[in-house]
Amino acid sequence: MNTFEAILSRRAIKQYDPNYQMSEEEITKLLSLAMESPTAFNIQNWRFVLVRDSKIRQQIRAAAWDQAQMTDASLLIVLCADLSSWKEPQRYWKNAPQAVQDFIIPAVMSYYQGKPQVIRDEAMRSCGLAGQTIMLAAQAMGLDSCPMDGFDYEAVGKIIDLPEDHLISFMIAVGKKTKEAWPKPGQISYNEAVIIDRFSNK
Repeated sequence: MNTFEAILSRRAIKQYDPNYQMSEEEITKLLSLAMESPTAFNIQNWRFVLVRDSKIRQQIRAAAWDQAQMTDASLLIVLCADLSSWKEPQRYWKNAPQAVQDFIIPAVMSYYQGKPQVIRDEAMRSCGLAGQTIMLAAQAMGLDSCPMDGFDYEAVGKIIDLPEDHLISFMIAVGKKTKEAWPKPGQISYNEAVIIDRFSNK
């Protein structure tokens, strides 16, 4: 499946075959592709919690309006972000030329230090990019997926022992569907979505 086909065919699937299991090779491939997603300053702040324990899955389902995909999908991924990842920029630039390191590392510190909103915004953007990569890669692999933010974030954080310097962005279920998604309920026009130059008419 090419990229265009994956984009056009991807839908948020709610019903999954609970007997279908992804192989370890498929899971590793999917998450390795997610790790190719871009992050600002290459700080790679995404963290992927793969929830495999059935009891933990049930607890998460209870904190997520009893959505069946939490337990029935082959894979449940909680996309988290490490809000402290920017503090060690040398980790992500160790293979760069020294002149690049000398410029980038102070720039990272200046960009993030003392700016909690910037740190959070970048974390959410990074997880969003990684999440879309996961869903398109899953589609290309013949799998189905569903992004989810309908859950109690605090409760799920406690269930997965989320560190204090991390946040949850959203979750993604991946597996094999048992039922097609609804027809697309509505789409705004191209001209409404695409703005040329600026919003104002000046």
